Amino acid sequence: MSTLTTDAGRSAGTARPRRSRRGAAEARAGLLLALPFVVLFLVFTAWPVLQSMIMSFTDMRITDIRTPFAVDFVGLENYRTAFADPVFRRAALNTGMFVLLGVPLTITAGLAAAVALNRGVGRLRAVFRVGFYTPVITSIVAVAVVWRFLLQPENGLVNTVLSWVGVDGPHWLGDERTALLSLVIMAVWRNFGTSMVIFLAGLQAVDPGLHEAAALDGAGRWRRFVSITLPSIRPTMLFVLVTTSIGYLQFFEEPFVMTGGGPLNATISASMYTYNQFGFGNYGVAGAMAYLTFVVIGIVTLVQFRLMREK
Repeated sequence: MSTLTTDAGRSAGTARPRRSRRGAAEARAGLLLALPFVVLFLVFTAWPVLQSMIMSFTDMRITDIRTPFAVDFVGLENYRTAFADPVFRRAALNTGMFVLLGVPLTITAGLAAAVALNRGVGRLRAVFRVGFYTPVITSIVAVAVVWRFLLQPENGLVNTVLSWVGVDGPHWLGDERTALLSLVIMAVWRNFGTSMVIFLAGLQAVDPGLHEAAALDGAGRWRRFVSITLPSIRPTMLFVLVTTSIGYLQFFEEPFVMTGGGPLNATISASMYTYNQFGFGNYGVAGAMAYLTFVVIGIVTLVQFRLMREK
């Protein structure tokens, strides 16, 4: 009996170092496979982020490219310059308006389309799903060309339809009062397909037994939607809210290809103005503007997580 116990102990003693050597070899193989990604991440993501942060505290301009280590440290001067710039303040206001209008409209349109596809539309569901999602994968340049034709003041489709009911349509993209609104509508149309797909996945995970029990208790469709569906998809709603808000806080393509920021800076965004500052060679100020946008995104995201947390 004691001999068997001794043999078993020796076997366990030899197997343990063998497993340890195998685990170490697997760890080395894992590190070796991850090494290319780590190098690329450090070179092309982490270093530019760190460099731009350092740049925002210096007076670096395009003339300092050949001697980047000869720039002077200016502390928060670039941030003060950004706050004092009236165009940047206008761009920040436009960005805020774009988010306040665009995010609720995009989420509402995406949720309505998802509910319709989940319950109301039986036939041709795949066709509708593809149709709603197509604008998301369509080039912004192609979308801009189509929308510019639609919003033409003289013979555009929108003003033509309005004229049928006696309304004289405005110059949508050339009027300060309607230019930003036009970009919001185009952005909602282009992006609600993404939220629709995510909401559709969330709706299909809702327990149908809860709806059946509520229906037996006399709850109508609207009551079941408010009391069962919406609470059940709270995590999905939070994800869509956060990702849509982050995307809209960085909106750039719409004014860049549709209006160029005009008329009279009515549609210029914080990201577009930051891009312009980089183009003008004001690297320090541009870096400060970029990090101001980053801070706002962080604060908005934290507030959304706080408001949408489970209670």
